[in-house]
Amino acid sequence: MVHHLLVMWQLLIRKPSFTTGEKGSGRLWLMIYWRKGMKNARNAILSGCSAGGLAAILHCDRFRSLLPASARVKCVSDAGYFIHGTDISGGSRIESFFGQVVRTHGSAKNLPASCTSKMRPELCFFPQYVAQTMRTPLFVINSAYDSWQIKNILAPTAVDSKKEWKNCKLDLKKCSATQLQTVQNYRTQFLKAVNIGLGTSSRGLWINSCYAHCQSGSVSTWLADKSPVVGNTKMGKAVGDWFYDRSAFEKIDCPYPCNPTCVSVDSES
Repeated sequence: MVHHLLVMWQLLIRKPSFTTGEKGSGRLWLMIYWRKGMKNARNAILSGCSAGGLAAILHCDRFRSLLPASARVKCVSDAGYFIHGTDISGGSRIESFFGQVVRTHGSAKNLPASCTSKMRPELCFFPQYVAQTMRTPLFVINSAYDSWQIKNILAPTAVDSKKEWKNCKLDLKKCSATQLQTVQNYRTQFLKAVNIGLGTSSRGLWINSCYAHCQSGSVSTWLADKSPVVGNTKMGKAVGDWFYDRSAFEKIDCPYPCNPTCVSVDSES
């Protein structure tokens, strides 16, 4: 019997494409896991990073429904809380991008009906709208200065024709004072989106101020001696305590550049 099951389930959305519709692939992996004992699981985590982290949010309740009612089932999203943010032009290029994804791949049918029944399907790629109706506990690992979001939601190349943000996006230390204030304002947008999307009863939060993306994928950032901390707690301990109901964890780091424990993470490729 399988007592513990960790599933990196990146169905329908696979990094870095954000596309949906790979039902055959999803069913194949589900069948493999089921034969290996998933039907007997007592503890299960659906998790992923970046687009996989978004997939973990979008399919969390569906995953819960596949497992025994007696099982402890929770979801963990690392760097997958992409927000419906305003970019440097005052628009939302990311909304347009997700709209193209929906039209090209027919994604609406694979997005949570609890969201698509209330708003345009492209908006249901944004966790702040999906998480509101989630029934399964969710833990969010993210930077409030997520490097992928700064580069692609706040200052996408398409709206930075003069390349004024090129150096700033590579290294926040190279931002002008005006640009850095814009980045700080994006943090405000991000935290607002988190509060809008997540309730308070079963959520977990580990939000740091490091300029990084996908921070849970290596021992050096998960639970090593020099791993980054928020509230004096490493993400591995925070997630473990939350999952096993030892203690709740909802911590948001102070604004950049306050955290001296940040480490270099290159996980956007």
